[in-house]
Amino acid sequence: MKDQLEKIKEEAVRQIEASEALERLNEIRVAYLGKKGELTSVLKGMKTVAPEDRPKVGQMVNEAREMIEAKLEETRQALAKKAREAQMKAEVIDVTLPAKKANVGHRHPNTIALEELERIFTGMGYEVVEGPEIEYDEYNFTKLNIPEGHPAKDEQDTFYINKEIVLRTQTSPVQARTMEKGVLPIRMISPGRVFRSDEVDATHSPSFHQVEGLVIDKNITFADLKGTLAEFARELFGEETKVKFRPHHFPFTEPSAEMDVSCFKCGGKGCRFCKGTGWIEILGCGMVHPHVLEMCKIDPEKYTGFAFGVGLERIALLKYEIDDMRLLYENDVRFLKQF
Repeated sequence: MKDQLEKIKEEAVRQIEASEALERLNEIRVAYLGKKGELTSVLKGMKTVAPEDRPKVGQMVNEAREMIEAKLEETRQALAKKAREAQMKAEVIDVTLPAKKANVGHRHPNTIALEELERIFTGMGYEVVEGPEIEYDEYNFTKLNIPEGHPAKDEQDTFYINKEIVLRTQTSPVQARTMEKGVLPIRMISPGRVFRSDEVDATHSPSFHQVEGLVIDKNITFADLKGTLAEFARELFGEETKVKFRPHHFPFTEPSAEMDVSCFKCGGKGCRFCKGTGWIEILGCGMVHPHVLEMCKIDPEKYTGFAFGVGLERIALLKYEIDDMRLLYENDVRFLKQF
């Protein structure tokens, strides 16, 4: 029995010392100390040992177990240290190398322009109001004094879902919905995405953004409209900016006008940017048509108001001197990171 135990210890030590991986040590532990291991087999053969010799044999088996366990632990620590040293060598970091820069995004030119417009008008006491992009024909056209048969309702200009529902062509329906609530006075802007059946080119898109404004109160005149928009232009393009109004026609305003601003590149002298005229068309505006007020249950004898609308993309194109509207939607990082 003693010779058998010596042989087991020698073979275990030989295998442990030859091990080069921690996984191999686990296999040796199971082979010699497990439930079906070599030492367990010896203990199971104790029934053949004389009763007076059993304590001595049991002690020898325990000593062999302790020796093998000690050798396993010693070798495990040595292999773990060796593996750690190899890992540290393979994963060494050169702290003198420059760190990788975090690729952080930022606001889109449209978003920057919108936040600037909202800052200007909220500073004047206006409220920002949003509405649905899928709108009823009644709010998109009828309540804005655009009757049946009007060219704007042609399917070549408007996306119809069915006879009564359209993708809104302007954010003016938000104004009609606000007026219907009857909470006066009103000072609001309504930014949002709109849709028109246009071919994509440098200045047109079937989907773009507008910011429209509305003021309804007693004794509102065209002078209030001019003063408000002149202040808006100075805030947006600079203190020296001048404005001029040209007669125009919009179904929902009377009188109506187009507003131009003096070219902020040449100061009105004429350049490539303003095509030599010294002026840049910027928005449409006018006094709210009395019939529009009536349809929204506001008495035109007591209240008057003005409205205006500006294309958000147009503001971004002008402010940042972008020649092609399509650049705003191509998601080219080389272009967007400039802002």
